[in-house]
Amino acid sequence: MTGSSAGTTVRRNVDWHVQYEQAREGDWRSSRLPMVEIFETVEGEGTRAGYPTVFVRVFHCNLRCTWCDTPYSYAPAKPEFEASIGEIVDRVDQFGWHQVCLTGGEPLIHRHKSQLLIDAIASLPQIEDLHVETNGAIDVRPFAALREQSPELAAKLRFIVDYKLPSSGEQAQMVHEHLAALSDRDEVKFVIADDHDFDTAVSVLAAYPTKAQVLFSPVWESMPPRELVNRILQHRLSRVKLNLQIHKVIWDPNQRGV
Repeated sequence: MTGSSAGTTVRRNVDWHVQYEQAREGDWRSSRLPMVEIFETVEGEGTRAGYPTVFVRVFHCNLRCTWCDTPYSYAPAKPEFEASIGEIVDRVDQFGWHQVCLTGGEPLIHRHKSQLLIDAIASLPQIEDLHVETNGAIDVRPFAALREQSPELAAKLRFIVDYKLPSSGEQAQMVHEHLAALSDRDEVKFVIADDHDFDTAVSVLAAYPTKAQVLFSPVWESMPPRELVNRILQHRLSRVKLNLQIHKVIWDPNQRGV
């Protein structure tokens, strides 16, 4: 990201940090967010797959990926409901699980409100792992910087950052620079639909090294898992982990709330 786009990103990051600090001085629990759903299930993918987890799905997304499996989380669909940060956290608390997945849509699109929600969920004493599934088009560095300033966030918060490949139609929107800011507790996910996607993912990892756990996830219809495994082995990708969405095996792939 260079030129005016990079400058715009920096200005926006500074703007929401200012709003965040101002909001913290007021009644931030009353800040409201458009929502899709809050439910309990098992985590379906990534390094925490299989653990009982509360999913908090916020509304709105700045991308329109060709293979998106949650089109009900952005326009022209409508939010299912609106809730205050306090109401969202109270609902999470009622479930009582140790793991929370903040997802969307795009959970960081609400910027300072997104961070306020992260802070509030992480403050619950039973929470051990709060992972944020973000689409790679919003710079996570300002959020990661705040994580480093808080012992509580440093212990609980992880980022699961997508990198959209050519078949998604959204590769041009990706922020490359934040990959280097991720820690070894974070994850970077590549959803791979074809050979060109695979080759692109390998090239991105070579150009933008990251400490995060790298996940390769197949689009089953065009990249069978067995074929993706063969390619990982052939290319000797020792730090890449195959990522399969187990919730789509357990339930109908189109079923919501699981």
